[in-house]
Amino acid sequence: MGGAVRRIAAWLIDWLCISVWVGATAAVGVPLYLAGVLRPGGVLALNAIAAMVIVLPVVIAAAEFESRRSAATPGKRILRLRVSGPTGRPTYAQGLLRNALKVGVPWLLGHAAVYAIVLESSDRMPTPPWVWALTGAAYALPIVYLVTLFIGSGLTPYDRVARTQVRRVA
Repeated sequence: MGGAVRRIAAWLIDWLCISVWVGATAAVGVPLYLAGVLRPGGVLALNAIAAMVIVLPVVIAAAEFESRRSAATPGKRILRLRVSGPTGRPTYAQGLLRNALKVGVPWLLGHAAVYAIVLESSDRMPTPPWVWALTGAAYALPIVYLVTLFIGSGLTPYDRVARTQVRRVA
């Protein structure tokens, strides 16, 4: 299995773990919402709650995994990959930056795009251009990340910014 394919497979394993967290938050949040206990006011509040309850814990957990001794999320550990920084194991700050860019930004853009589409499409007016731009960004960023795995050095933009790289462990 090539390096890029191995990284994608590791990410899919990590998403299985993440889906357990999302499922647990939904199992609590949806009944509270349907019962009227939790009724945030507006799109900004919904995005803020999603960011704090779902996205932020995922980013923090990934940073924590990658800054530990194993320097790997569960998927990377299973597929024998390790994140490294310029001097060895990445710092927590590097892991946080790496995962905020890798996971947090695309996820929050996607959330914002979905909420904007739902709200702006509810009336009979055409969808505003800013909604299309937001939706385009939500799709483009992960595509750029994916493409960069297969070209050049295989360093993604988030690895370049965080000064990290992912290597196979012997």
